[in-house]
Amino acid sequence: MYIKKKKIIIALSGGIDSAVAAALLKKKGYQVSGVFMNLIPKKKEFSEARKNFQKAEKNARKIAQVLKIPFFVLDLSTEFEKQVINSFLNEFKKGRTPNPCVVCNQKIRFDIFLKKMRKKGADFVATGHYARLRRKVKSQKHALESHRGSKVKSINQKSKITYRLFQAKDKEKDQSYFLYNLNQKHLKRILFPLGDLTKKEVRKLAKKFNLSVFERPESQEICFVKDLNVNDFLRRYLKLEEGLIINEYGQEIGKHQGLFLYTIGQRKTIGIGGTGPYYVVGKDFKKNNLIVTNNFRSPFLYRKSLIAKKVNWISGSDPTFPIRIKARVRYRQEAVSAEIRKIRRNIPYRPACSADRRRATYEVVFFKSQRAIAPGQSVVFYRRGEILGGGIIEN
Repeated sequence: MYIKKKKIIIALSGGIDSAVAAALLKKKGYQVSGVFMNLIPKKKEFSEARKNFQKAEKNARKIAQVLKIPFFVLDLSTEFEKQVINSFLNEFKKGRTPNPCVVCNQKIRFDIFLKKMRKKGADFVATGHYARLRRKVKSQKHALESHRGSKVKSINQKSKITYRLFQAKDKEKDQSYFLYNLNQKHLKRILFPLGDLTKKEVRKLAKKFNLSVFERPESQEICFVKDLNVNDFLRRYLKLEEGLIINEYGQEIGKHQGLFLYTIGQRKTIGIGGTGPYYVVGKDFKKNNLIVTNNFRSPFLYRKSLIAKKVNWISGSDPTFPIRIKARVRYRQEAVSAEIRKIRRNIPYRPACSADRRRATYEVVFFKSQRAIAPGQSVVFYRRGEILGGGIIEN
């Protein structure tokens, strides 16, 4: 699907994946430029995270020099703070557990970044994500009638292209979970060069291309929380109120440090010893109580269904409901069999549009009850390796 001589701008993070992706594109003869996105706000509380980004920028610049491609830095720190960091904090204030990487991919990498690069003349943008794109071409025949409408004069045949997103070859590295908010306009201008490679193959290619990052360890941290744990980060911004920890039978067994600091299914840092470990099964904001259990298989931890909102369908249109799919309620969790039912549309009196679809409400019913479903996280829908879409878990 790549077109020779087209201009491609790749997001260079300073890591091995985007470096190899850039090298592969250049090897194929495309006009490749590298850009480093500076995302960290220039504020004192983000100083450590900013230092890490400065190191990453130097690495990205070295990669561009080795590959002999143009390089520049794009400052998106203001947009990142507004769209990702503030959203992250607001979701915790609502008692939910957000996934900032999902928001960053949607709002920053494949919305703002793509638009800015298109203005710079890019035909495509590329990243080091592990995901695969496929094009489906469907011919459409249209009969051209005479003015009287009685005879068909000729046939006009057009081709409609639909872009489809699939899991990567390397299932351990697959990042399609974070990309379910992409749409047809995005996918038309995006390239994922690593989708058909394994991580092991990528490391070998980095060494072959003489890229010094081939042995660099990977980071699994939230980039703006760098060198802090999430709870310490939240303590800086949220007003926390201590309260009671009760078990599923209503018995008081301890005190919590603030409900915002806990998520469904959490085991660590609850602060109860002796009869544990304990797992969070609920948060009662009216009474400011944290509800826990010391039974790993407690029925309070399992749910047969969930409600999803802000759902995006990558194809651009709703499927026929009910629809059976595979669903994943957190990254790296195994996708499980489920059925999606559309239960409510807020605007029923006009033809469906994209905005209406995102305001609709869906019920995802699992064939087998799922453990520790956390509101605020994403549920992503799969069918035979294809990502159909996904949404935010409401409750």
